[in-house]
Amino acid sequence: MAQQVAIRSGRDRLRYTLSFEAILMMVLVPVGAAFYDRPLLDIGLLGLVLSGKALIISYVYNVIFDRVDARAGRISSNRSTLGRILHALGFELSLLTTSLPIYMVWLDIGLVEAFMADMAVTTFVVAYTYVFTLIYDRVFPVGGHAPPAGRMVPE
Repeated sequence: MAQQVAIRSGRDRLRYTLSFEAILMMVLVPVGAAFYDRPLLDIGLLGLVLSGKALIISYVYNVIFDRVDARAGRISSNRSTLGRILHALGFELSLLTTSLPIYMVWLDIGLVEAFMADMAVTTFVVAYTYVFTLIYDRVFPVGGHAPPAGRMVPE
């Protein structure tokens, strides 16, 4: 008989996704505006378009990833380092394939330039995803019970 494993609620996933995107926008929009010598509003709108797309993808991706974890008997907030890396990389790859056309049209740049822009953002976001999710899991653990301070919960 399979063990029941707790997973995040829809409301918790929404909190995760909105806070993830809001903090990310506060960092990336000013940097993008400076790099492309574009007004904050222009890059901010691009950021909102990309963020809106990412919100939808993030919610769906994380629900699927959580269910895969649960079927394997793992609690998502107790993911291993490898599990967290795979989670972050898979998410960013799903965003890459949908972001390139948006960069190309919005910034009026070619495919190679759009790819390079996305790779720069993706490199930052992969590390950010790992750190953000680790902190989020400690602040909002599944089931509401945080591990003792300074102690990681084994899988």
